[in-house]
Amino acid sequence: MIHNGVGRRGVLAGVFGVGATAALAACTSNAPTNATPAAPGAAAPSGNNAAPGRPVTIGFSAPAADHGWIAAIAKNAQAQAGQYPDVTFQPVNPTNDITQQIAAVETLINKKVDALVILPNDGSQLTSLGRRAMQAGIPVINLDRVFDTPLAYRSWIGGDNYGMGVSAGTYIGNRLRAAGKTSAVIGEVAGIDNLPLTQQRSKGFRDALESFGLSVGPRQAADFTAQGGQRVAANLLQAAPRLDAVWNHDDDQGIGVLAAIQQAGRGEFFMVGGGGSANAMRAIQADNSVLKATVTYSPTMASSAIALARLVAQRRGMGDLVEKEVPASITLASATVTKENVADYLPFGFES
Repeated sequence: MIHNGVGRRGVLAGVFGVGATAALAACTSNAPTNATPAAPGAAAPSGNNAAPGRPVTIGFSAPAADHGWIAAIAKNAQAQAGQYPDVTFQPVNPTNDITQQIAAVETLINKKVDALVILPNDGSQLTSLGRRAMQAGIPVINLDRVFDTPLAYRSWIGGDNYGMGVSAGTYIGNRLRAAGKTSAVIGEVAGIDNLPLTQQRSKGFRDALESFGLSVGPRQAADFTAQGGQRVAANLLQAAPRLDAVWNHDDDQGIGVLAAIQQAGRGEFFMVGGGGSANAMRAIQADNSVLKATVTYSPTMASSAIALARLVAQRRGMGDLVEKEVPASITLASATVTKENVADYLPFGFES
């Protein structure tokens, strides 16, 4: 989920609502109706684009799977490609080294693949590569970490970091309002502060809380790892003898945050996670910890990116839209997952 400049997941989750992500991929798939059910993160075939088109080869590049979200990105992309008998999926080795990623994608350009799906380690540093592919007539689907210019991609699809913060803040605000708490102490365990995605998430959170007359209290930034989350959460808990609510930006990081909470013996507050991991959703479903909700930034966006790449390469549009062309930009919405609706979202969760 890590958006610009870090070779790991930019956390991240936010869904077309998950249902909308599935709907997009469903309307672009082409396998026969009696096909084997799709794997989690891949949409079963149906819709106006179901008929096979001309065979196409889709190249795929992403960072190394050293985070649950990134691992799910690669898994979902491959699973979605497998739904299409007219698609040859050609991934290159995942890497966190920008130079190696550039070299790997250059091999795909030289092979003249029909389309590219690229989740760059760093959008700025790979922008020139995206432009080179586009100039060579290879449409690029830019996944999540955005390139510096639209000239480097045909379509962009990714999550809504600001929307994640809004979803988390709105859930916390509504819950505190229902409890009659007007002077609540609200903690925030952020990701990496110098990343735009973290800044966007925090701004959305602040803005949403302000609409309830609330504000962020103790806030510390971690590093999107369980170890960092545990260390930072322990410090935050020590500095804040009383809390009413906490938002943690990332569910992988949240494993450590929950461990610190348990070690401190704290339970007077509730927590909201971020990303939509299966681990977090199972904890929400069990309802036996402070974690009561998570806001999504779903790796199913990789499935939809493959579906879009196929349509663009085949010069088709999305069957449920009037326009003949695939949209240039798709921002996924961030859903709020609670005990009441977790069963609907758990099949789309990624393992931390």
